[in-house]
Amino acid sequence: MGFFGTDGVRGKANVYPMTCDVMQKLGIAVASVLGGGKSPKIIIGKDTRLSGYMFESALASGIVSAGGRVLLTGPLPTPGIAFLTASMRCDAGLVISASHNPYQDNGVKIFGRDGFKLPGREQDAIEKFIESENWQRSLSPADKIGGAKRVDDAVGRYVVRCKSALPKHMTLDGLKVVIDTANGAAYKSAPLVFKELGADVVLLNSSPNGRNINHECGALHPEALAKSVVENGAAIGVALDGDADRLILVDEKGSVVDGDEIIAIAAKALLEQGALPQKKVVATVMSNIGLEQGLSSMGVSLVRTAVGDRHVVAKMREESIVLGGEQSGHLIFLEHGTTGDGIVAALQAASMMIDSGRPLSELRRVMTKSPQVLVNVVVESKPPIDSMPKVVSRISEIENLLGQTGRVLVRYSGTEPKARVMIEGPDESQILTWATELSELLKKAAAE
Repeated sequence: MGFFGTDGVRGKANVYPMTCDVMQKLGIAVASVLGGGKSPKIIIGKDTRLSGYMFESALASGIVSAGGRVLLTGPLPTPGIAFLTASMRCDAGLVISASHNPYQDNGVKIFGRDGFKLPGREQDAIEKFIESENWQRSLSPADKIGGAKRVDDAVGRYVVRCKSALPKHMTLDGLKVVIDTANGAAYKSAPLVFKELGADVVLLNSSPNGRNINHECGALHPEALAKSVVENGAAIGVALDGDADRLILVDEKGSVVDGDEIIAIAAKALLEQGALPQKKVVATVMSNIGLEQGLSSMGVSLVRTAVGDRHVVAKMREESIVLGGEQSGHLIFLEHGTTGDGIVAALQAASMMIDSGRPLSELRRVMTKSPQVLVNVVVESKPPIDSMPKVVSRISEIENLLGQTGRVLVRYSGTEPKARVMIEGPDESQILTWATELSELLKKAAAE
């Protein structure tokens, strides 16, 4: 089957694997594999996309039919489900979301009882369970069928958790913040967090209708946010994605601040506070070489992982590193959460502005981004990159020309039928030419 990708299961709604029958089987499998032979308690949250209702029902149906107890939160950010899974002593947490994708897509992310994303071996066990048709033998007799109920205060619980990430002596009084919730899962919680901490909040894209999630707004499209920050004289703009596990900021001048820059700002602040004990930060292979250089100038090492915040968190836990994230905006402050959390990361950025007395436009100068070009190539199949001799040869030639001044990275997306060609180097025009050339070579080779 192999439907688990970089971040859980994902695909077009009503197209395999995102169909109700598969989701019902997934519910049975999760209850059976993670339940430990007892009646498991599993919490389910979702973002605001239209198909979330049917998948919520299908998953709950599967869990209940296997004797599980279901807690339903309704729309809630992914990190909120991670938190509630652990705090409510659940056996697992499921998030129905396709993150930053358009509303036609959907997916399921799975958290273990500790609030961390499920390890690969447990995902494999769930897949094998479904493939083996064991799910048919896991249905409970009539007198042991489970049940489902709503968690009415889920948003409030998560809001309190987020607020605890701001130092207790600090408020956001007098700080004007523009928040773009991408018509997604944080449309209630994000404004509540900032308002309750005293911020003057201007809210954008917080009226979800099932179809407008991520549509020309949020972390992938911060243009309107940037304009609003300047027009409102705000100190900071906060752009979340559909499930609010990623964050892009806008400074007071209207310039976008990406995940790499936020990591660099946070690393410097934590280092000065003596709160970066390993003097290491985790990021992925996609992070800009400028982050690596900026951290090095502080005496901080960058540890790179494969793409996906699950990999980042795994490396952080393995090496006891407190800060990590992705250029795309997944930011993990391990002291405050088990997964990427856009609201918590935004609060951390705000606290660093307040502590330093400096605007975000100055704080971001801690690193200088190298020109970076990313070309996405739609592919019908994903043969191994190293099985394409012409592509491999050209990559090697470009790497030799760049030397220590840049990087070449070619990889497949874990969530979409695409290959990604990324090149960094001092000459933007030249790396664009190379990236376009490589993408054409890759497209041709993948089709052969």
